[in-house]
Amino acid sequence: MRDLVEDIFVKNFDNELLAPLEDQARMDLTEFNALGPRLVMTTDSYVVDPIFFPGGDIGKLAVAGTVNDLAVSGATALYLSAGMIIEEGFAIKELNAVVKSMQKTANSAGVKIVTGDTKVVHKNSADKIYINTAGIGVVADGINISAKRARPGDKVLVNGFIGDHGAAIVGAREDMALKNNIQSDCGPLNHLIRDMLKVCPDIHCMRDATRGGVATVLNEFAAGSKVAIKIYEKNIKIRDEVRGMCEILGFDPLYLANEGKLVAIVPEQYADKVLDAMCRNPAGRDSVIIGEVVNKPEGVVFMSTLFGAERMLDMLVGEQLPRIC
Repeated sequence: MRDLVEDIFVKNFDNELLAPLEDQARMDLTEFNALGPRLVMTTDSYVVDPIFFPGGDIGKLAVAGTVNDLAVSGATALYLSAGMIIEEGFAIKELNAVVKSMQKTANSAGVKIVTGDTKVVHKNSADKIYINTAGIGVVADGINISAKRARPGDKVLVNGFIGDHGAAIVGAREDMALKNNIQSDCGPLNHLIRDMLKVCPDIHCMRDATRGGVATVLNEFAAGSKVAIKIYEKNIKIRDEVRGMCEILGFDPLYLANEGKLVAIVPEQYADKVLDAMCRNPAGRDSVIIGEVVNKPEGVVFMSTLFGAERMLDMLVGEQLPRIC
């Protein structure tokens, strides 16, 4: 185990906080105090199947997903932990590829993996590898992003095409007998969110649209803020391949998982400035305003369709695809 930790994890995650190999990472509080008054912490576990998929892998997903959970609160993401549950017989070559991907993603996000744990379980006790990552960040003064802050007149923005991650996982699963060329949108969004906050520190609501997709996030905003949200089908970007796959399987792309898409609700007067800032960032070049917040009916999300009708978008019941992240 010592050899495994040193040869795979320490070698790839090497930084001054990890190097002592203590049972914990020791960080200077002055760094946190300089960035803001509020500490933010999150954790998530990743069991995606398959572990390698077009556009990413479980390692990239584990880092990007936790960074994004911090970033959508308005926090500057700083440090991550990584816990590995590895099945006996899992190839060292594949483990090394996953860990290298984690470090590459951490580098691109500007965060450090500073502590972790590794457990090996008997064969058939797990499915290759599961990863838990926890993250710590700091929220600056004046930022207050919450699902309860949507107000009538606010605009709803999304940073591009939706449903790509869910469709990519379907394509990667041989048992589904469906092939496509879709790449997962998996990636860190913290630099995009930083650019958005520069032009509008008063973003009202923001979440990454992972399990349950865009429609579920909007329902959470509508319920939390006691408002209605209206979106326009003509404004929503969905790739033809994603739409086609959904038609075959009976899925709605509005509920498909994303791993590199956020939904933001911003005051109307800032909407165009935020959209421009998003489009200038590589993670947001396809950003679009998809709707607006209205007064009634309270707690309801509805969509104006291409045919001029309106349909309600309820909260997703159950899960369209298991082990999507």
